[in-house]
Amino acid sequence: MSSDAPVGARPPAGKTFFGHPRALSTLFLTEMWERFSFYGMRAILVLYLTAAVADGGLDLGDSSANAVYGTYNAMVYLMALPGGWVADRLIGARRSVLWGGAVIAAGHYVMAIPTGWSVFAGMALIVLGTGLLKPNISTMVGDLYERDSPRRDAGFSIFYMGINLGAFIAPLITGFLGEKINWHLGFGAAAVGMTFGVLQYVLGRRNLGDAGARPADPLLGADRRRALTRVGVATAILVAVLLVLLLAGWFTVDTVVNLLTVVTVLVTVGYFARILTDREISGTERSRMKAYVWLFLFAASFWLIYDQAGSVLNIFAADRTDRSVGGFTFPASWLQSVNPILIIIGAPLAAALWLKLGHRVSTPTKFAVGLVLNGLSFVLMAAAARAAVGGDLVSPLWLVAVYAIQVAGELSLSPVGLSATTKLAPVKYASQMLGLWFLATAVGDAIGGQVARLADTWSQPVYFLTFGLASVVLGLAAVMFTRQIRHLMAGIH
Repeated sequence: MSSDAPVGARPPAGKTFFGHPRALSTLFLTEMWERFSFYGMRAILVLYLTAAVADGGLDLGDSSANAVYGTYNAMVYLMALPGGWVADRLIGARRSVLWGGAVIAAGHYVMAIPTGWSVFAGMALIVLGTGLLKPNISTMVGDLYERDSPRRDAGFSIFYMGINLGAFIAPLITGFLGEKINWHLGFGAAAVGMTFGVLQYVLGRRNLGDAGARPADPLLGADRRRALTRVGVATAILVAVLLVLLLAGWFTVDTVVNLLTVVTVLVTVGYFARILTDREISGTERSRMKAYVWLFLFAASFWLIYDQAGSVLNIFAADRTDRSVGGFTFPASWLQSVNPILIIIGAPLAAALWLKLGHRVSTPTKFAVGLVLNGLSFVLMAAAARAAVGGDLVSPLWLVAVYAIQVAGELSLSPVGLSATTKLAPVKYASQMLGLWFLATAVGDAIGGQVARLADTWSQPVYFLTFGLASVVLGLAAVMFTRQIRHLMAGIH
Protein backbone atom coordinates (compact mmCIF):
# COMPACT_ATOMS: atom_id res chain seq x y z
CA MET A 1 0.00 0.00 0.00
CA SER A 2 1.35 3.44 -0.90
CA SER A 3 2.10 5.85 1.88
CA ASP A 4 -0.64 8.25 0.81
CA ALA A 5 -3.39 5.64 0.58
CA PRO A 6 -6.51 6.12 2.69
CA VAL A 7 -6.29 4.84 6.23
CA GLY A 8 -7.86 1.40 6.73
CA ALA A 9 -7.10 -2.12 5.59
CA ARG A 10 -8.62 -3.41 2.39
CA PRO A 11 -10.93 -6.41 2.69
CA PRO A 12 -9.59 -9.78 1.62
CA ALA A 13 -9.64 -10.75 -2.05
CA GLY A 14 -12.31 -13.15 -3.23
CA LYS A 15 -15.66 -12.85 -4.97
CA THR A 16 -16.30 -9.53 -6.65
CA PHE A 17 -19.30 -7.22 -6.99
CA PHE A 18 -19.63 -6.09 -10.64
CA GLY A 19 -15.87 -6.47 -10.92
CA HIS A 20 -15.25 -4.53 -7.70
CA PRO A 21 -14.37 -5.73 -4.17
CA ARG A 22 -17.09 -7.86 -2.56
CA ALA A 23 -17.24 -5.46 0.39
CA LEU A 24 -18.76 -2.88 -1.94
CA SER A 25 -21.99 -4.92 -1.96
CA THR A 26 -22.39 -4.65 1.83
CA LEU A 27 -21.80 -0.91 1.76
CA PHE A 28 -24.00 -0.57 -1.34
CA LEU A 29 -26.99 -2.23 0.36
CA THR A 30 -26.51 -0.40 3.67
CA GLU A 31 -26.51 2.93 1.88
CA MET A 32 -29.49 1.88 -0.23
CA TRP A 33 -31.67 1.30 2.83
CA GLU A 34 -30.42 4.40 4.60
CA ARG A 35 -31.30 6.46 1.52
CA PHE A 36 -34.69 4.70 1.36
CA SER A 37 -35.48 6.00 4.82
CA PHE A 38 -34.02 9.46 4.18
CA TYR A 39 -35.61 10.16 0.81
CA GLY A 40 -38.86 8.47 1.76
CA MET A 41 -39.33 10.84 4.66
CA ARG A 42 -37.98 13.82 2.71
CA ALA A 43 -40.41 13.27 -0.17
CA ILE A 44 -43.39 14.01 2.06
CA LEU A 45 -41.83 16.37 4.64
CA VAL A 46 -42.67 19.70 2.97
CA LEU A 47 -46.09 18.43 1.91
CA TYR A 48 -46.80 17.45 5.53
CA LEU A 49 -45.53 20.77 6.89
CA THR A 50 -47.74 22.77 4.51
CA ALA A 51 -50.85 20.54 4.73
CA ALA A 52 -53.83 21.93 6.64
CA VAL A 53 -54.37 20.77 10.21
CA ALA A 54 -57.67 19.26 9.09
CA ASP A 55 -55.67 17.11 6.67
CA GLY A 56 -53.25 15.99 9.38
CA GLY A 57 -50.50 18.50 8.58
CA LEU A 58 -48.88 21.37 10.50
CA ASP A 59 -50.22 24.19 8.28
CA LEU A 60 -46.91 26.07 7.99
CA GLY A 61 -46.67 28.58 5.17
CA ASP A 62 -44.68 27.65 2.07
CA SER A 63 -41.89 30.08 2.98
CA SER A 64 -41.31 28.62 6.46
CA ALA A 65 -41.74 25.04 5.25
CA ASN A 66 -39.12 25.54 2.52
CA ALA A 67 -36.72 27.05 5.04
CA VAL A 68 -37.28 24.17 7.51
CA TYR A 69 -36.68 21.66 4.73
CA GLY A 70 -33.47 23.35 3.63
CA THR A 71 -32.18 23.71 7.17
CA TYR A 72 -33.01 20.11 8.04
CA ASN A 73 -31.03 18.92 5.03
CA ALA A 74 -28.22 21.25 6.02
CA MET A 75 -28.08 19.86 9.56
CA VAL A 76 -28.03 16.28 8.25
CA TYR A 77 -24.89 17.06 6.29
CA LEU A 78 -23.37 19.44 8.84
CA MET A 79 -23.32 16.65 11.40
CA ALA A 80 -21.11 14.67 9.04
CA LEU A 81 -18.20 16.73 10.39
CA PRO A 82 -18.45 15.58 14.02
CA GLY A 83 -19.47 12.16 12.70
CA GLY A 84 -16.21 11.91 10.79
CA TRP A 85 -14.29 13.11 13.85
CA VAL A 86 -15.90 10.44 16.04
CA ALA A 87 -14.79 7.77 13.56
CA ASP A 88 -11.28 9.17 13.10
CA ARG A 89 -10.53 9.76 16.76
CA LEU A 90 -12.79 7.54 18.88
CA ILE A 91 -14.55 4.45 17.51
CA GLY A 92 -13.63 3.91 13.83
CA ALA A 93 -15.78 4.09 10.71
CA ARG A 94 -17.34 0.64 11.04
CA ARG A 95 -18.93 1.17 14.44
CA SER A 96 -19.90 4.74 13.53
CA VAL A 97 -21.95 3.40 10.63
CA LEU A 98 -23.65 0.82 12.86
CA TRP A 99 -24.52 3.25 15.64
CA GLY A 100 -25.60 5.88 13.16
CA GLY A 101 -28.00 3.50 11.45
CA ALA A 102 -29.59 2.55 14.78
CA VAL A 103 -30.13 6.21 15.75
CA ILE A 104 -31.61 7.01 12.33
CA ALA A 105 -34.08 4.13 12.69
CA ALA A 106 -35.07 5.42 16.13
CA GLY A 107 -35.67 8.88 14.68
CA HIS A 108 -38.01 7.58 12.00
CA TYR A 109 -39.93 5.53 14.56
CA VAL A 110 -40.39 8.70 16.65
CA MET A 111 -41.71 10.54 13.57
CA ALA A 112 -44.28 7.77 13.15
CA ILE A 113 -45.91 8.81 16.45
CA PRO A 114 -49.05 10.76 15.42
CA THR A 115 -48.33 14.05 17.21
CA GLY A 116 -46.91 17.38 16.03
CA TRP A 117 -43.84 17.39 18.29
CA SER A 118 -42.72 13.94 17.15
CA VAL A 119 -41.68 15.17 13.71
CA PHE A 120 -39.15 17.69 15.00
CA ALA A 121 -37.84 15.31 17.68
CA GLY A 122 -37.50 12.56 15.09
CA MET A 123 -35.68 14.86 12.68
CA ALA A 124 -33.18 15.73 15.43
CA LEU A 125 -32.36 12.02 15.92
CA ILE A 126 -32.06 11.47 12.16
CA VAL A 127 -29.65 14.39 11.94
CA LEU A 128 -27.42 12.87 14.63
CA GLY A 129 -27.51 9.36 13.16
CA THR A 130 -26.87 10.43 9.59
CA GLY A 131 -23.88 12.45 10.76
CA LEU A 132 -22.35 9.22 12.04
CA LEU A 133 -23.27 7.05 9.09
CA LYS A 134 -23.00 9.16 5.95
CA PRO A 135 -19.35 10.28 5.84
CA ASN A 136 -17.95 7.08 7.27
CA ILE A 137 -19.61 4.65 4.91
CA SER A 138 -18.20 6.68 2.00
CA THR A 139 -14.77 6.62 3.61
CA MET A 140 -14.97 2.83 3.73
CA VAL A 141 -15.78 2.75 0.00
CA GLY A 142 -12.69 4.86 -0.62
CA ASP A 143 -10.61 2.39 1.38
CA LEU A 144 -11.30 -0.29 -1.25
CA TYR A 145 -9.14 1.41 -3.91
CA GLU A 146 -5.75 2.98 -4.40
CA ARG A 147 -5.94 6.75 -4.04
CA ASP A 148 -5.43 7.68 -7.71
CA SER A 149 -6.88 4.55 -9.35
CA PRO A 150 -9.10 5.24 -12.41
CA ARG A 151 -11.41 2.47 -11.09
CA ARG A 152 -12.13 4.61 -8.03
CA ASP A 153 -14.57 6.93 -9.82
CA ALA A 154 -16.29 3.88 -11.33
CA GLY A 155 -16.63 2.27 -7.88
CA PHE A 156 -18.16 5.42 -6.42
CA SER A 157 -20.59 5.61 -9.34
CA ILE A 158 -21.78 2.05 -8.60
CA PHE A 159 -22.10 2.96 -4.92
CA TYR A 160 -24.06 6.02 -6.02
CA MET A 161 -26.45 3.74 -7.88
CA GLY A 162 -27.28 2.04 -4.56
CA ILE A 163 -28.09 5.42 -3.06
CA ASN A 164 -30.54 6.11 -5.84
CA LEU A 165 -32.14 2.67 -5.86
CA GLY A 166 -33.32 3.35 -2.30
CA ALA A 167 -34.28 6.92 -3.23
CA PHE A 168 -36.38 5.65 -6.17
CA ILE A 169 -38.40 3.08 -4.24
CA ALA A 170 -38.99 5.18 -1.13
CA PRO A 171 -41.29 7.99 -2.40
CA LEU A 172 -43.54 5.46 -4.15
CA ILE A 173 -44.22 3.78 -0.79
CA THR A 174 -44.05 6.65 1.71
CA GLY A 175 -45.74 9.03 -0.72
CA PHE A 176 -48.78 6.82 -1.18
CA LEU A 177 -49.05 6.02 2.53
CA GLY A 178 -48.47 9.61 3.61
CA GLU A 179 -50.57 11.52 1.09
CA LYS A 180 -53.38 9.01 0.64
CA ILE A 181 -53.70 7.47 4.12
CA ASN A 182 -51.77 9.13 6.97
CA TRP A 183 -48.60 11.22 7.07
CA HIS A 184 -47.19 9.41 10.09
CA LEU A 185 -47.75 6.04 8.44
CA GLY A 186 -45.48 7.25 5.65
CA PHE A 187 -42.84 8.22 8.20
CA GLY A 188 -43.21 4.76 9.75
CA ALA A 189 -42.42 3.06 6.43
CA ALA A 190 -39.13 4.98 6.36
CA ALA A 191 -38.36 3.55 9.82
CA VAL A 192 -38.83 -0.01 8.59
CA GLY A 193 -36.47 0.66 5.69
CA MET A 194 -33.66 1.84 7.98
CA THR A 195 -34.17 -1.20 10.17
CA PHE A 196 -33.53 -3.41 7.14
CA GLY A 197 -30.38 -1.41 6.49
CA VAL A 198 -28.98 -2.00 9.96
CA LEU A 199 -29.72 -5.74 9.84
CA GLN A 200 -28.06 -6.09 6.43
CA TYR A 201 -24.96 -4.27 7.63
CA VAL A 202 -24.59 -6.55 10.64
CA LEU A 203 -25.07 -9.69 8.55
CA GLY A 204 -22.60 -8.53 5.88
CA ARG A 205 -19.81 -7.38 8.19
CA ARG A 206 -17.69 -10.46 7.37
CA ASN A 207 -17.14 -9.04 3.86
CA LEU A 208 -15.41 -5.95 5.23
CA GLY A 209 -12.23 -7.54 6.55
CA ASP A 210 -10.49 -4.93 8.72
CA ALA A 211 -11.77 -1.92 6.73
CA GLY A 212 -12.97 0.79 9.09
CA ALA A 213 -12.37 -1.36 12.17
CA ARG A 214 -10.06 1.11 13.93
CA PRO A 215 -9.86 4.90 14.27
CA ALA A 216 -7.46 6.53 11.80
CA ASP A 217 -5.91 8.82 14.43
CA PRO A 218 -7.18 7.65 17.84
CA LEU A 219 -7.29 9.87 20.89
CA LEU A 220 -5.76 8.25 23.95
CA GLY A 221 -5.43 9.00 27.64
CA ALA A 222 -5.52 12.68 28.60
CA ASP A 223 -6.17 13.82 25.04
CA ARG A 224 -9.28 11.67 24.89
CA ARG A 225 -10.59 12.97 28.22
CA ARG A 226 -9.89 16.56 27.17
CA ALA A 227 -11.75 16.12 23.88
CA LEU A 228 -14.77 14.52 25.52
CA THR A 229 -14.88 17.35 28.05
CA ARG A 230 -14.95 19.90 25.24
CA VAL A 231 -17.78 18.01 23.57
CA GLY A 232 -19.71 18.07 26.82
CA VAL A 233 -19.16 21.80 27.26
CA ALA A 234 -20.24 22.52 23.68
CA THR A 235 -23.40 20.46 24.18
CA ALA A 236 -24.18 22.31 27.41
CA ILE A 237 -23.76 25.67 25.66
CA LEU A 238 -26.11 24.59 22.86
CA VAL A 239 -28.75 23.49 25.35
CA ALA A 240 -28.36 26.79 27.24
CA VAL A 241 -28.85 28.81 24.05
CA LEU A 242 -31.99 26.87 23.20
CA LEU A 243 -33.35 27.42 26.72
CA VAL A 244 -32.70 31.17 26.48
CA LEU A 245 -34.56 31.30 23.16
CA LEU A 246 -37.42 29.34 24.68
CA LEU A 247 -37.70 31.45 27.83
CA ALA A 248 -37.42 34.71 25.88
CA GLY A 249 -40.22 33.66 23.56
CA TRP A 250 -37.89 33.62 20.55
CA PHE A 251 -38.02 29.86 20.04
CA THR A 252 -39.85 29.98 16.73
CA VAL A 253 -39.35 27.99 13.56
CA ASP A 254 -37.93 30.98 11.71
CA THR A 255 -35.55 31.95 14.55
CA VAL A 256 -34.11 28.45 14.82
CA VAL A 257 -33.81 28.14 11.03
CA ASN A 258 -31.96 31.46 10.74
CA LEU A 259 -29.65 30.60 13.62
CA LEU A 260 -28.73 27.21 12.18
CA THR A 261 -28.05 28.76 8.77
CA VAL A 262 -25.53 31.16 10.32
CA VAL A 263 -23.94 28.33 12.30
CA THR A 264 -23.54 26.23 9.15
CA VAL A 265 -21.66 28.98 7.31
CA LEU A 266 -19.46 29.83 10.31
CA VAL A 267 -18.54 26.19 10.90
CA THR A 268 -17.53 25.88 7.26
CA VAL A 269 -15.24 28.90 7.36
CA GLY A 270 -13.73 27.78 10.67
CA TYR A 271 -13.09 24.24 9.53
CA PHE A 272 -11.31 25.24 6.34
CA ALA A 273 -9.19 27.71 8.32
CA ARG A 274 -8.25 24.97 10.77
CA ILE A 275 -7.08 22.54 8.09
CA LEU A 276 -5.22 25.11 6.00
CA THR A 277 -3.30 26.39 9.04
CA ASP A 278 -2.52 22.94 10.49
CA ARG A 279 1.29 22.66 10.63
CA GLU A 280 1.12 18.86 10.61
CA ILE A 281 -0.06 18.63 7.00
CA SER A 282 2.53 18.80 4.22
CA GLY A 283 2.90 21.54 1.64
CA THR A 284 1.47 19.27 -1.04
CA GLU A 285 -1.56 18.46 1.12
CA ARG A 286 -2.09 22.18 1.78
CA SER A 287 -1.98 22.94 -1.95
CA ARG A 288 -4.56 20.23 -2.62
CA MET A 289 -6.79 21.72 0.07
CA LYS A 290 -6.63 25.10 -1.65
CA ALA A 291 -7.87 23.40 -4.81
CA TYR A 292 -10.57 21.75 -2.77
CA VAL A 293 -11.87 25.13 -1.59
CA TRP A 294 -12.83 25.91 -5.19
CA LEU A 295 -14.47 22.53 -5.70
CA PHE A 296 -16.35 23.05 -2.44
CA LEU A 297 -17.75 26.41 -3.56
CA PHE A 298 -18.85 24.94 -6.88
CA ALA A 299 -20.55 22.02 -5.10
CA ALA A 300 -22.36 24.26 -2.59
CA SER A 301 -23.69 26.36 -5.47
CA PHE A 302 -24.86 23.20 -7.20
CA TRP A 303 -26.77 21.88 -4.18
CA LEU A 304 -28.37 25.27 -3.50
CA ILE A 305 -30.41 24.77 -6.67
CA TYR A 306 -30.54 21.00 -6.94
CA ASP A 307 -32.01 20.23 -3.53
CA GLN A 308 -34.97 22.53 -4.07
CA ALA A 309 -36.47 19.51 -5.84
CA GLY A 310 -37.87 18.41 -2.48
CA SER A 311 -39.19 21.84 -1.49
CA VAL A 312 -40.05 24.45 -4.14
CA LEU A 313 -40.40 21.93 -6.96
CA ASN A 314 -42.31 19.50 -4.76
CA ILE A 315 -44.85 22.19 -3.89
CA PHE A 316 -45.05 23.09 -7.60
CA ALA A 317 -45.82 19.42 -8.30
CA ALA A 318 -48.60 19.44 -5.70
CA ASP A 319 -50.20 22.74 -6.71
CA ARG A 320 -49.41 23.37 -10.39
CA THR A 321 -49.28 20.01 -12.18
CA ASP A 322 -52.00 17.79 -13.59
CA ARG A 323 -51.40 14.44 -11.89
CA SER A 324 -54.59 12.67 -13.01
CA VAL A 325 -54.12 9.39 -14.86
CA GLY A 326 -57.23 7.36 -15.73
CA GLY A 327 -59.24 8.92 -12.92
CA PHE A 328 -56.48 8.38 -10.32
CA THR A 329 -54.56 11.38 -9.01
CA PHE A 330 -51.12 10.10 -8.13
CA PRO A 331 -49.29 11.61 -5.13
CA ALA A 332 -47.11 14.65 -5.86
CA SER A 333 -44.27 12.96 -3.98
CA TRP A 334 -44.11 10.22 -6.62
CA LEU A 335 -42.35 12.69 -8.89
CA GLN A 336 -39.48 12.60 -6.39
CA SER A 337 -38.74 9.11 -7.77
CA VAL A 338 -37.99 10.45 -11.26
CA ASN A 339 -34.58 11.79 -10.33
CA PRO A 340 -33.20 8.58 -8.76
CA ILE A 341 -34.51 6.26 -11.50
CA LEU A 342 -32.74 8.40 -14.07
CA ILE A 343 -29.56 8.17 -12.00
CA ILE A 344 -29.91 4.40 -11.79
CA ILE A 345 -29.99 4.35 -15.59
CA GLY A 346 -27.25 6.93 -15.99
CA ALA A 347 -24.81 5.92 -13.24
CA PRO A 348 -23.40 2.84 -15.04
CA LEU A 349 -23.03 4.91 -18.20
CA ALA A 350 -21.22 7.63 -16.27
CA ALA A 351 -18.99 5.04 -14.59
CA ALA A 352 -18.06 3.58 -17.97
CA LEU A 353 -17.48 7.04 -19.42
CA TRP A 354 -15.13 8.16 -16.62
CA LEU A 355 -13.25 4.86 -16.84
CA LYS A 356 -12.83 5.24 -20.61
CA LEU A 357 -11.78 8.88 -20.43
CA GLY A 358 -9.39 8.21 -17.55
CA HIS A 359 -7.44 11.36 -16.71
CA ARG A 360 -8.22 13.16 -19.96
CA VAL A 361 -11.16 15.07 -18.40
CA SER A 362 -10.21 16.71 -15.12
CA THR A 363 -12.29 16.92 -11.96
CA PRO A 364 -12.74 20.74 -12.19
CA THR A 365 -14.09 20.36 -15.74
CA LYS A 366 -16.62 17.80 -14.57
CA PHE A 367 -17.75 20.20 -11.85
CA ALA A 368 -18.17 23.00 -14.40
CA VAL A 369 -20.36 20.80 -16.59
CA GLY A 370 -22.52 19.98 -13.56
CA LEU A 371 -23.05 23.66 -12.75
CA VAL A 372 -24.04 24.57 -16.31
CA LEU A 373 -26.53 21.70 -16.59
CA ASN A 374 -27.99 22.50 -13.18
CA GLY A 375 -28.56 26.08 -14.26
CA LEU A 376 -30.20 25.03 -17.51
CA SER A 377 -32.67 22.90 -15.54
CA PHE A 378 -33.91 26.00 -13.72
CA VAL A 379 -34.10 27.93 -17.01
CA LEU A 380 -36.45 25.20 -18.24
CA MET A 381 -38.32 25.37 -14.94
CA ALA A 382 -38.90 29.08 -15.58
CA ALA A 383 -40.69 28.11 -18.80
CA ALA A 384 -42.82 25.59 -16.88
CA ALA A 385 -43.72 28.22 -14.29
CA ARG A 386 -44.62 30.62 -17.07
CA ALA A 387 -46.98 28.03 -18.55
CA ALA A 388 -48.66 27.69 -15.13
CA VAL A 389 -49.29 31.43 -14.69
CA GLY A 390 -52.97 32.07 -14.07
CA GLY A 391 -53.60 28.83 -12.25
CA ASP A 392 -53.37 26.46 -15.21
CA LEU A 393 -52.16 22.95 -14.41
CA VAL A 394 -49.20 21.87 -16.51
CA SER A 395 -48.00 18.45 -17.52
CA PRO A 396 -45.73 16.71 -14.99
CA LEU A 397 -43.44 16.01 -17.95
CA TRP A 398 -42.05 19.51 -17.40
CA LEU A 399 -40.66 18.33 -14.07
CA VAL A 400 -39.46 15.06 -15.61
CA ALA A 401 -37.44 17.05 -18.15
CA VAL A 402 -36.06 19.34 -15.43
CA TYR A 403 -34.96 16.36 -13.35
CA ALA A 404 -33.36 14.70 -16.39
CA ILE A 405 -31.11 17.72 -16.93
CA GLN A 406 -30.28 17.88 -13.23
CA VAL A 407 -29.36 14.19 -13.19
CA ALA A 408 -26.86 14.72 -15.99
CA GLY A 409 -25.34 17.51 -13.93
CA GLU A 410 -25.34 15.45 -10.74
CA LEU A 411 -23.51 12.56 -12.36
CA SER A 412 -20.85 15.02 -13.53
CA LEU A 413 -20.33 16.41 -10.03
CA SER A 414 -21.54 14.37 -7.08
CA PRO A 415 -19.90 10.90 -7.35
CA VAL A 416 -16.83 12.57 -8.82
CA GLY A 417 -16.77 14.95 -5.85
CA LEU A 418 -16.89 12.06 -3.41
CA SER A 419 -13.96 10.44 -5.15
CA ALA A 420 -12.00 13.71 -5.38
CA THR A 421 -12.48 14.30 -1.68
CA THR A 422 -10.89 11.00 -0.73
CA LYS A 423 -8.02 11.69 -3.16
CA LEU A 424 -7.33 15.25 -2.02
CA ALA A 425 -7.77 14.58 1.71
CA PRO A 426 -4.76 15.02 4.01
CA VAL A 427 -4.11 11.66 5.68
CA LYS A 428 -4.78 13.16 9.11
CA TYR A 429 -8.30 14.20 8.08
CA ALA A 430 -9.40 11.09 6.16
CA SER A 431 -12.93 10.56 7.54
CA GLN A 432 -13.37 14.21 8.47
CA MET A 433 -12.76 15.24 4.85
CA LEU A 434 -15.78 13.20 3.79
CA GLY A 435 -17.66 15.21 6.39
CA LEU A 436 -16.31 18.36 4.77
CA TRP A 437 -17.60 17.19 1.38
CA PHE A 438 -21.07 16.75 2.82
CA LEU A 439 -20.73 20.17 4.42
CA ALA A 440 -20.85 21.57 0.86
CA THR A 441 -24.37 20.16 0.67
CA ALA A 442 -25.12 21.63 4.10
CA VAL A 443 -24.05 25.12 3.05
CA GLY A 444 -25.94 24.86 -0.23
CA ASP A 445 -29.11 23.61 1.48
CA ALA A 446 -28.94 26.12 4.35
CA ILE A 447 -28.57 29.08 2.02
CA GLY A 448 -30.95 27.46 -0.45
CA GLY A 449 -33.61 27.23 2.27
CA GLN A 450 -33.34 30.99 2.78
CA VAL A 451 -33.25 31.65 -0.96
CA ALA A 452 -36.38 29.53 -1.41
CA ARG A 453 -38.30 32.11 0.63
CA LEU A 454 -38.02 34.35 -2.43
CA ALA A 455 -40.24 31.92 -4.35
CA ASP A 456 -43.14 33.36 -2.32
CA THR A 457 -42.35 37.00 -3.09
CA TRP A 458 -40.95 36.86 -6.63
CA SER A 459 -42.91 35.57 -9.58
CA GLN A 460 -41.92 31.96 -10.15
CA PRO A 461 -40.67 32.49 -13.72
CA VAL A 462 -38.35 35.27 -12.50
CA TYR A 463 -37.21 33.20 -9.53
CA PHE A 464 -36.23 30.15 -11.59
CA LEU A 465 -34.67 32.17 -14.43
CA THR A 466 -32.54 34.30 -12.09
CA PHE A 467 -30.91 31.42 -10.26
CA GLY A 468 -30.70 29.24 -13.35
CA LEU A 469 -28.71 31.84 -15.28
CA ALA A 470 -26.51 32.48 -12.23
CA SER A 471 -25.52 28.79 -12.15
CA VAL A 472 -24.76 28.74 -15.87
CA VAL A 473 -22.51 31.79 -15.53
CA LEU A 474 -20.70 30.25 -12.56
CA GLY A 475 -20.13 27.03 -14.51
CA LEU A 476 -18.63 28.92 -17.43
CA ALA A 477 -16.41 30.85 -15.04
CA ALA A 478 -15.26 27.55 -13.50
CA VAL A 479 -13.98 26.45 -16.92
CA MET A 480 -11.70 29.49 -17.01
CA PHE A 481 -10.04 28.48 -13.73
CA THR A 482 -9.60 24.78 -14.55
CA ARG A 483 -5.87 24.98 -15.26
CA GLN A 484 -5.12 26.86 -12.00
CA ILE A 485 -7.14 24.40 -9.94
CA ARG A 486 -5.44 21.41 -11.54
CA HIS A 487 -2.06 22.94 -10.68
CA LEU A 488 -3.11 23.25 -7.03
CA MET A 489 -4.23 19.59 -7.03
CA ALA A 490 -0.54 18.62 -7.27
CA GLY A 491 -0.69 15.52 -9.44
CA ILE A 492 -4.21 14.38 -8.46
CA HIS A 493 -6.51 14.26 -11.46
